[in-house]
Amino acid sequence: MEIFLDALPALGSAWGQILQPLVIGYLVMGVCMGLAIGVFPGLGGIAGLSLLLPFMFGMDPILGLALMIGMVAVVPTSDTFASVLMGIPGSSASQATVLDGFPMAKKGQAARALSAAFASSLFGGLVGAAFLTIFILVARPLVLKFQSPELLMVSVFGLSMVGILAGRIAIKGIVAAGLGLLIGTIGEGPFNGELRMSSYDFPYLTDGLKLVIVGLGIFAIPEIVALLRKDKAISDRQALGGGWVLGIKDWWANKWLSMRCSIIGVVVGVIPGLGGSVVDWIAYGHTIQTAKGKDQFGKGDVRGVIGPESSNNAKEGGGLVPTLLFGIPGSGSMAIFIGALALLGNGIDVGPSLLENNLDFVYSIVWLLALANVVGTVLCIAMSGGIAKLTNIRFALLAPFIFMVIAFAAFQSGQNLMDLVALFAIGFLGILMRRFDWSRPAFLIGFVLSTPVENYSNNAYQIQGIKFRQGWETGIDYILSWITITLIVITVASVVVGLRQAKNILAEGDVPSGGKRAPLIFLLAILGFIAYALYDAATIPDYAWTDRVFPMFVASVSLVGAVILLTQMMLAPETHTLFADRETGKESEDDTYGLWPTLAWFAFLLIVTAITGFIIALAAFLLSFLRIRAGLSWAQTLIFSVAGIAFMLGMAWLLGRDFPPGILQSYFDLPWPFT
Repeated sequence: MEIFLDALPALGSAWGQILQPLVIGYLVMGVCMGLAIGVFPGLGGIAGLSLLLPFMFGMDPILGLALMIGMVAVVPTSDTFASVLMGIPGSSASQATVLDGFPMAKKGQAARALSAAFASSLFGGLVGAAFLTIFILVARPLVLKFQSPELLMVSVFGLSMVGILAGRIAIKGIVAAGLGLLIGTIGEGPFNGELRMSSYDFPYLTDGLKLVIVGLGIFAIPEIVALLRKDKAISDRQALGGGWVLGIKDWWANKWLSMRCSIIGVVVGVIPGLGGSVVDWIAYGHTIQTAKGKDQFGKGDVRGVIGPESSNNAKEGGGLVPTLLFGIPGSGSMAIFIGALALLGNGIDVGPSLLENNLDFVYSIVWLLALANVVGTVLCIAMSGGIAKLTNIRFALLAPFIFMVIAFAAFQSGQNLMDLVALFAIGFLGILMRRFDWSRPAFLIGFVLSTPVENYSNNAYQIQGIKFRQGWETGIDYILSWITITLIVITVASVVVGLRQAKNILAEGDVPSGGKRAPLIFLLAILGFIAYALYDAATIPDYAWTDRVFPMFVASVSLVGAVILLTQMMLAPETHTLFADRETGKESEDDTYGLWPTLAWFAFLLIVTAITGFIIALAAFLLSFLRIRAGLSWAQTLIFSVAGIAFMLGMAWLLGRDFPPGILQSYFDLPWPFT
């Protein structure tokens, strides 16, 4: 009771601080900046906050907070535009939205999908804020109980979603997740620095592949290529109708689903380093598990939009708990948020002392988050109808600019030509997985959770050895706490339900079966990579066994799964769903252009970039694509090309970025942006 008596005056003081015209103005400014950042795939809250950092020094704390919270809160809302309209995950937290949001756009229901997503985002943000108002006072003891075993089980629970996302052939989902886990291990081992599937002779892979590259490659590139081959608009219907009103009605009809997924978002967001990348998949899996009539998931079921979008906004509030209570960033954007708070000064220091001495400041953060969600959602709903009309534009006119933005987003982490090579390679893998009905979500879940599962499992193993030496009871208490047991039960239930219902889920839509040859070759290629990963891990010396155990275990399980799948393929008739091949169905017959001519355009950009640098290559790519492939006049081609290049230069200037150089820059000292 005493806690709440302390909280009430702090709440009143917080509202008094934030309900001022100047503070609201800064909040709206932050929201508008977040909208602009979130619309572009791959940038997200980290890029946005990085952009604001130079302006935080010496700023009034409340005004600085309003600006930052406005941006952070709205990015998970505005990134829905790319996920729904283009099939491109706007950020790591909007990947699951693509699965049903984009098919809705192709049906001409883009406005409906967007408004349902925005209403869900608003609700999730408000639930998160309301929940945190009380939870932030009592969360500290609970969060402190999460040690390595508990964190490991949360990660394993995330992996259990593979069962529900695997589609008709569960073993395919397991192998796809294993493939993602193995690709996530590429680079230096986390404990002894031993190289895995990489070499210092080729330094790019020593740091591993970045999530933004893998996420964009596995989802964005396949959809861009698929739409380009058809030479039509994204939507196959012209009328958008009153979709935004219908979307809000859809949310209201599924309000309890939205409530459950919002709570999932808050709870998962509380766990440091986990929420942003996996919460939408957990929410999507829960949505399917609890839904009636599952046959439309993956084809354009609005519930597949409502669930993930409710959770990804709520997790921003959850991420504030470890950030504010312990100074432990709940995500990458929260890490920058901590740095920005330090720049604001005024004695603000995250941790337990913040709750003790500045509780009103804490609640200002929580309720600025709530207000930002309201403002951002209203703006997004107001714009959704107009922006949804982009889906009626011939895709050949949009594709080069979409790919331009994706390429820019991909090389933000390393500003390296190899970022584009990796994007192209992962994109090609995504194309093949889509073609042969392999679950791309399962792959991405594996990749995202590779690092946390390895870290938590090794830490748990090391610590449990110490605990058991202290006594048998101490060791058991460490590895089998009530939290761990609860998570084990939930995970087992998730696997059982997932495997039972997987036959009702179409991982990549309704893909017809064709001949044996192409699906078999793809499986053999995957099997070859897994075998190589197993061999590579086995060569790690004994003194660095902690870097060896995880990839060896994953590769062994994946290899067994791949061999089982190979055996099934050898025995099954070619009409079996094992031999799903999109190139043999009606979708392929409707394609105007072939796969290889379409990929050649992207290869052209990559090759010319290697020779001349990115900005010169981009100019050549836009001019040739718009003139030859899109069929525009020279005047239109020049206007659109200049506009695209100007946009890229503006983005690079704002973010303080250079473009990847080519061979040309090795011989000539060129000015920016040609450097």
